[in-house]
Amino acid sequence: MKNDKMDFTNHDHNNNINNWERGILEKLLLEVYKVQQRTRMWRWVWRIFWIFLLLIIISGIFGTKSEVKIRENHTAVIDLSGVIDSETNQADVLHEGLENAYKAKNVKGIIIRANSPGGSPVISSIAYQEIRNMKAKNPNIPVYVVIEDMCASGCYYIASAADKIYADQSSLVGSIGVIGSSFDFTGLIEKLGIKRRVKIAGNNKDMGDPFVPETPEQQQIWKQMLSSIHNQFINAVKQGRGNRLKYTENPDVFSGRAYTGEEGKAVGLIDDYGNIYTISRDVIKAPVLVNYTPDNKWSKLLGRHLSSELQHNIQGMMQKPW
Repeated sequence: MKNDKMDFTNHDHNNNINNWERGILEKLLLEVYKVQQRTRMWRWVWRIFWIFLLLIIISGIFGTKSEVKIRENHTAVIDLSGVIDSETNQADVLHEGLENAYKAKNVKGIIIRANSPGGSPVISSIAYQEIRNMKAKNPNIPVYVVIEDMCASGCYYIASAADKIYADQSSLVGSIGVIGSSFDFTGLIEKLGIKRRVKIAGNNKDMGDPFVPETPEQQQIWKQMLSSIHNQFINAVKQGRGNRLKYTENPDVFSGRAYTGEEGKAVGLIDDYGNIYTISRDVIKAPVLVNYTPDNKWSKLLGRHLSSELQHNIQGMMQKPW
């Protein structure tokens, strides 16, 4: 009986020791966890701090230079580049860039730096009209187009709205024409034994469907549409270039062919040779260049992505227990 009592006492004593050790271990682990959480929190705080510091430094470097440039007489540059379509919508880009340039002080002239193979006739027409409208409201500030590698088709449509057009001797210019193309897969599906089931209301609703034969009437409709757009293009170029365009002596100028800068000067598609540096320095007499092209959608998308990523990281950090 005595031994049993001693064993029971020893057992309680051992349990107390074990509970004490477990409590110490739990407190130690909890403290280590808190230290890790605090370390992680400060790591993110310092990361955010260095990001903001870097942004401040970058904005200070580039912003100061831009402000210095804008305070003196300068030439505004707006980029017209890439395929002209609804995704990039160069009409919006040019409108916003011109609006900002006209509002700015000390702008002595505007250069539209063009490098595009053309594209949408609708967007080209809108951009053309906007340039002419804004020029009419600001007659004291000239607008010049300076062509780099290429300004063809819809790009030249837009360029013809400028006061003058300059290019390199090797640039490609013009291509005053309209094209519409598609494929005809009717022979292929017949060879494969495939029959297409198409229900339409309106005889020409399926016009342009590559799996449906094109009727002579539809071919004539396409011809009329393309001819109508082509005539709009021709009239815009004639209106913009005036008697500088020698189209009576060179009927090929409206055939859709492209010209080199040297050939283009001979037929009046361009006024002279030049680049943004020679035109800003020798023509506008304001050699300092400031780019007024608004941010494109990719840079805006990247900015939104970085902002979203930073916000996500901050939210994740705040949700974790310290």
